[in-house]
Amino acid sequence: MSVVAPKLTLERRLLSECDLIISLDEVGRGALAGPVAVGAAVMDAAGARRRVPEGLRDSKLVTERRRPDVAARAAAWVQASGVGWASAAEVDSVGIMRALGLAASRAVQSVVDSGVVLDGALVLLDGNHDYVSPVHPVPLRVRPVVKGDRDCASVSAASVIAKVARDTYMAELHESHPAYQWDRNKGYASLEHRDAIRSLGLSPHHRSSWAIADVPTLF
Repeated sequence: MSVVAPKLTLERRLLSECDLIISLDEVGRGALAGPVAVGAAVMDAAGARRRVPEGLRDSKLVTERRRPDVAARAAAWVQASGVGWASAAEVDSVGIMRALGLAASRAVQSVVDSGVVLDGALVLLDGNHDYVSPVHPVPLRVRPVVKGDRDCASVSAASVIAKVARDTYMAELHESHPAYQWDRNKGYASLEHRDAIRSLGLSPHHRSSWAIADVPTLF
């Protein structure tokens, strides 16, 4: 069954009411190791009239081999993009939802640092819960959108940009901790990853507050 490509229908409607959209999506929420990352993709009215890049989808629907190319084209398509991070230690310290908020707030700040002006901006957040407003230091207009990463092209762009950035980071961590096979499982609960945890214990990059031994195998 073919996958329907994301569109700009919602973005175009919202951009009649605001100056620009900062779309956010997270990756790494369910991983056992590594940070959570939130991608940000900025869209204005002129950008929303441009054609959606070929192959752009929610990152989960793009093959690993194709993701870097799609992410590069997505980053070139939007007006600005960035990635915010929250470490495994922060997940342990403040919990996953607040860590997601920290990463999202840092993603917003990353595009502000590149010149994006927050006044008149609307944050389009994948999901059904606003986890960024309680953390961000200045008030934001936030609109959560269920399945935004699937349906909204700007959120799909944020999704694939964040996914490639986090996958690259986990592959780099693999070099110093090869037994966990993070180059393959990206910190998620693969059978090999769990076997390595049982044999070697946890690394400094694992989320030690989680009941890791009891999680289901995801790969």
